Amino acid sequence: MSALTLKVALNLTAQALGAARQINAAPLTVAVLDSGGYLLALQREDGATLLRPSIAIGKAWGAIALGKGSRLLALDAQQRPAFYAALNGMGQGDIVPVPGGVLIRDEAGNVLGAVGISGDTSDIDEQCAISAVEAQGLRADAGVAV
Repeated sequence: MSALTLKVALNLTAQALGAARQINAAPLTVAVLDSGGYLLALQREDGATLLRPSIAIGKAWGAIALGKGSRLLALDAQQRPAFYAALNGMGQGDIVPVPGGVLIRDEAGNVLGAVGISGDTSDIDEQCAISAVEAQGLRADAGVAV
């Protein structure tokens, strides 16, 4: 696969929400972005709060913009908070440097896009994203092994 399609993006959102329901996660919002950072799919479960779409997009967008999963961005942001504050003023979108933004890679390691999830704890968000990506036969890159 050389690019994410709408069909794959919709499958990713469905897989992520299915994984969330299996573990009784809080209501989630799932965003799928292509490798250029453009939104392909966004689904917000009933009960997900108002800012969840922006947070999910920010997790995924940060992963695409900086080329690493948002778990690694979170660690980096702790070391360089001024840098991350500056990034949010420079980019097309906001970077949310907490776990839950997972790069989608093909078998060769090429970045196809990212999934961002918000609604539960960051670890649960990330777990659902990884599960969805792997269910599509793709490689999930959260930044650091959990």
